[in-house]
Amino acid sequence: MADQADTATPAPLGPGSLTWRFFGDTRLLLAGPRAAVLQNMLPALGQGVFEHSVFFKETFARLKRSAGPILNTVYGGDRAAETGRKVRDYHLEIKGTMPDGSRYHALDPETYYWAHATFVDHMLYAVETFIRPLSDAEKRQIYEESKVWFRMYGVSTRAMPEDWEAFRTYWKRMLDETLVPHKTARYGVGYVTKGLPRPARIPAPLWRAVSPPLNAVARFITVGGLPPRARELLDLPWSAADERRHRRFAAAVRAAGRLWPLLPEAVRYLPPARRAFRRARAERRAARREPAR
Repeated sequence: MADQADTATPAPLGPGSLTWRFFGDTRLLLAGPRAAVLQNMLPALGQGVFEHSVFFKETFARLKRSAGPILNTVYGGDRAAETGRKVRDYHLEIKGTMPDGSRYHALDPETYYWAHATFVDHMLYAVETFIRPLSDAEKRQIYEESKVWFRMYGVSTRAMPEDWEAFRTYWKRMLDETLVPHKTARYGVGYVTKGLPRPARIPAPLWRAVSPPLNAVARFITVGGLPPRARELLDLPWSAADERRHRRFAAAVRAAGRLWPLLPEAVRYLPPARRAFRRARAERRAARREPAR
């Protein structure tokens, strides 16, 4: 690491945070692999995945393994910092040489922070697109909470923008000046034009019958969820008609949000969030039963 990590661990995020309310919401899945694609467009991060990850052999398994610890860093309560440091330690040996001869390491502050920033952006984008608009105050709050979340990893905060305005400037600069169509990112979205790979357990004739609609949905969700600049760099087809359809789709999801609270929590939230909510409810019940002193 280029400089020392913060030594003080902040209190974990909890039920009063907007991040708890939104990060585990299953509607965020409608933004597709936005965070993963943008991560791999940073040259050093894309190279690290290319050289060290099982991403190319077990794409979905790798995404599943990564998502759980990240969610538990948000929803882990007293164990959030422990989980965050385990996530950090997964990256200790991810290092190597770039094609231009420069060195990279997954724990370089700029590289590690970019991965975190894409999750923050993913949440903000998905909430405003599929749930509801956020006020400026809410965006500031979510960003401040993201700083607490990032400190759970026990890494350098050198690259972390100071406030919401600085983060917006940072994000624009990264999109406009830093990201590239790295081969890892291109591979990750290859199914947009080539179709999803056939799962080994599904017979080829059956896959030929069911894959066309699945490919259409995967393309729509993936490309529609990316920033225009990323689509441009990756040469992903997206027409004005596609954009209009995506906006209508997002509006329909937002409108259906009136019924969302009526659905079971198992539908509305991912497992780490549900476990955290159950734990918080149990703690509130225990606090009410505790006699006053």
